[in-house]
Amino acid sequence: MNTYTNPMLREDALKDKIIIVTGGGSGLGKAMSKYFLELGAKVAISSRNLEKLNNTAQELENETGGEVLPISCDIPHYDEVEAMKNAVIERFGKIDILVNNAAGNFISPTERLSPNAFDVIIDIVLKGTKNCTLAVGKHWINQKERGTVLNIVTTYSWTGSGYVVPSACAKAGVLAMTRSLAVEWAKYGIRFNAIAPGPFPTKGAWDRLLPGNLKEQFDMTKKIPLGRVGVHQELANLAAYLVSDFSAFINGEVVTIDGGEWLQGAGEFNMLEQIPTEMWDALEMMIKAKK
Repeated sequence: MNTYTNPMLREDALKDKIIIVTGGGSGLGKAMSKYFLELGAKVAISSRNLEKLNNTAQELENETGGEVLPISCDIPHYDEVEAMKNAVIERFGKIDILVNNAAGNFISPTERLSPNAFDVIIDIVLKGTKNCTLAVGKHWINQKERGTVLNIVTTYSWTGSGYVVPSACAKAGVLAMTRSLAVEWAKYGIRFNAIAPGPFPTKGAWDRLLPGNLKEQFDMTKKIPLGRVGVHQELANLAAYLVSDFSAFINGEVVTIDGGEWLQGAGEFNMLEQIPTEMWDALEMMIKAKK
């Protein structure tokens, strides 16, 4: 029995908390939203696609008995973000937590990208996160209210990665913002943390990233020491903990949840993993002979 698929926190852990989840209509945003609702929160989910949001909101309410507010919002546009913030306050009276989860990405050699394609990713990931953080953060500061921000980044925020360069640049910026504001806004009672997930396959994102039979060719489990991909509940457990009052002394931290993937990919000689046992035996004999 895999207990890591079970909910982690006690059922009232987020009771009466009002949470905004950008990119909440599908994938990890939806998984986090569902668990927040199960823990007693009320959740506003946003993305550009209102039809998808409405369907998700209905589904989440049916599954959890919680209250979901779907809001169409294109986060690179600050006026739309302000409108979203106001709609949440109008409906629920306050905002306690902001989860910056909305993202965009595509795999491409960088020289094939148009300047506009590069901008699209930076606009969603970095500018969008900045817009939501500023709109909600300024509100908290003006109202003298405490708040918590959770940013979803990626392990290549600090290692960098070829073929996803706009995303790497933008996510690195989000990580820098997380750490910077954790220090600067702590005096206002506002905490900032980030999660760097490894592979947690979601239908939409992964089909777009690895179209056709690419998914079969790139077996992600081979790159992960634990030999499996992540389960959505595992990420939701971590997210719920980091936005809850149980983590009140964690500030400016990025928590990696990737089964050891980036560490395996980062070491200079990690590719020696490919060498079969017999060859190691032969190499050992050669090394001993040299001594």
